[in-house]
Amino acid sequence: MGIYGEHVLPRIINVVGGMKAVEPLRDRVCTDLEGDVVEIGFGSGLNIPFYPDRVARVAAVEPANVGWKLAENRLRATSIPVERSGLDGQALPFADDSYDCALSTWTLCTIPDVAAALREVRRVLKPGGTLHFVEHGLAPDEPVRRWQRRLEPIQKRAFGGCHLTRPIVELLKNAGFDITELDVFYEEGAPKFLAADSLGTAVSP
Repeated sequence: MGIYGEHVLPRIINVVGGMKAVEPLRDRVCTDLEGDVVEIGFGSGLNIPFYPDRVARVAAVEPANVGWKLAENRLRATSIPVERSGLDGQALPFADDSYDCALSTWTLCTIPDVAAALREVRRVLKPGGTLHFVEHGLAPDEPVRRWQRRLEPIQKRAFGGCHLTRPIVELLKNAGFDITELDVFYEEGAPKFLAADSLGTAVSP
């Protein structure tokens, strides 16, 4: 990952992702989690305070050692067992049909082979299991999309391969998920090209 990707970027994401403005979104996306959960792109554990009591355990998939270290205080503060269980969302080290829920928050933008990662999530979810997601991606409005296409090369270099134009809903459907809940919106107070969010729930048939 390099020095920047391994040591600097996780700290930036910890600060930006920990802003008060996004806490209501983390709360919304985590509300209906239950049972055994796999979280891809665990980062520094910013979702930990929002895990409901119905969650039995969490398998945290996170490649950055610094991200895991930054999560220490949050891990100590929760009674829910959380174990670092994988490094790569594109190749999950779990058996088929082994999780009740999956969680992804602002993660699908950076995974190199996002289609492979979503296939893996479907594989490890039990039939009827749910993927709870909030992701930024391709904006609903063409003027914003034009800016996204212009700025994406810079964004990818600065933020570890983060894409601005990934069509989140289309990617989920192509992976075989049935989307049962969906809210598409721009985050308040953030540039539209960065904050065109899709928040919802997708079921693995």
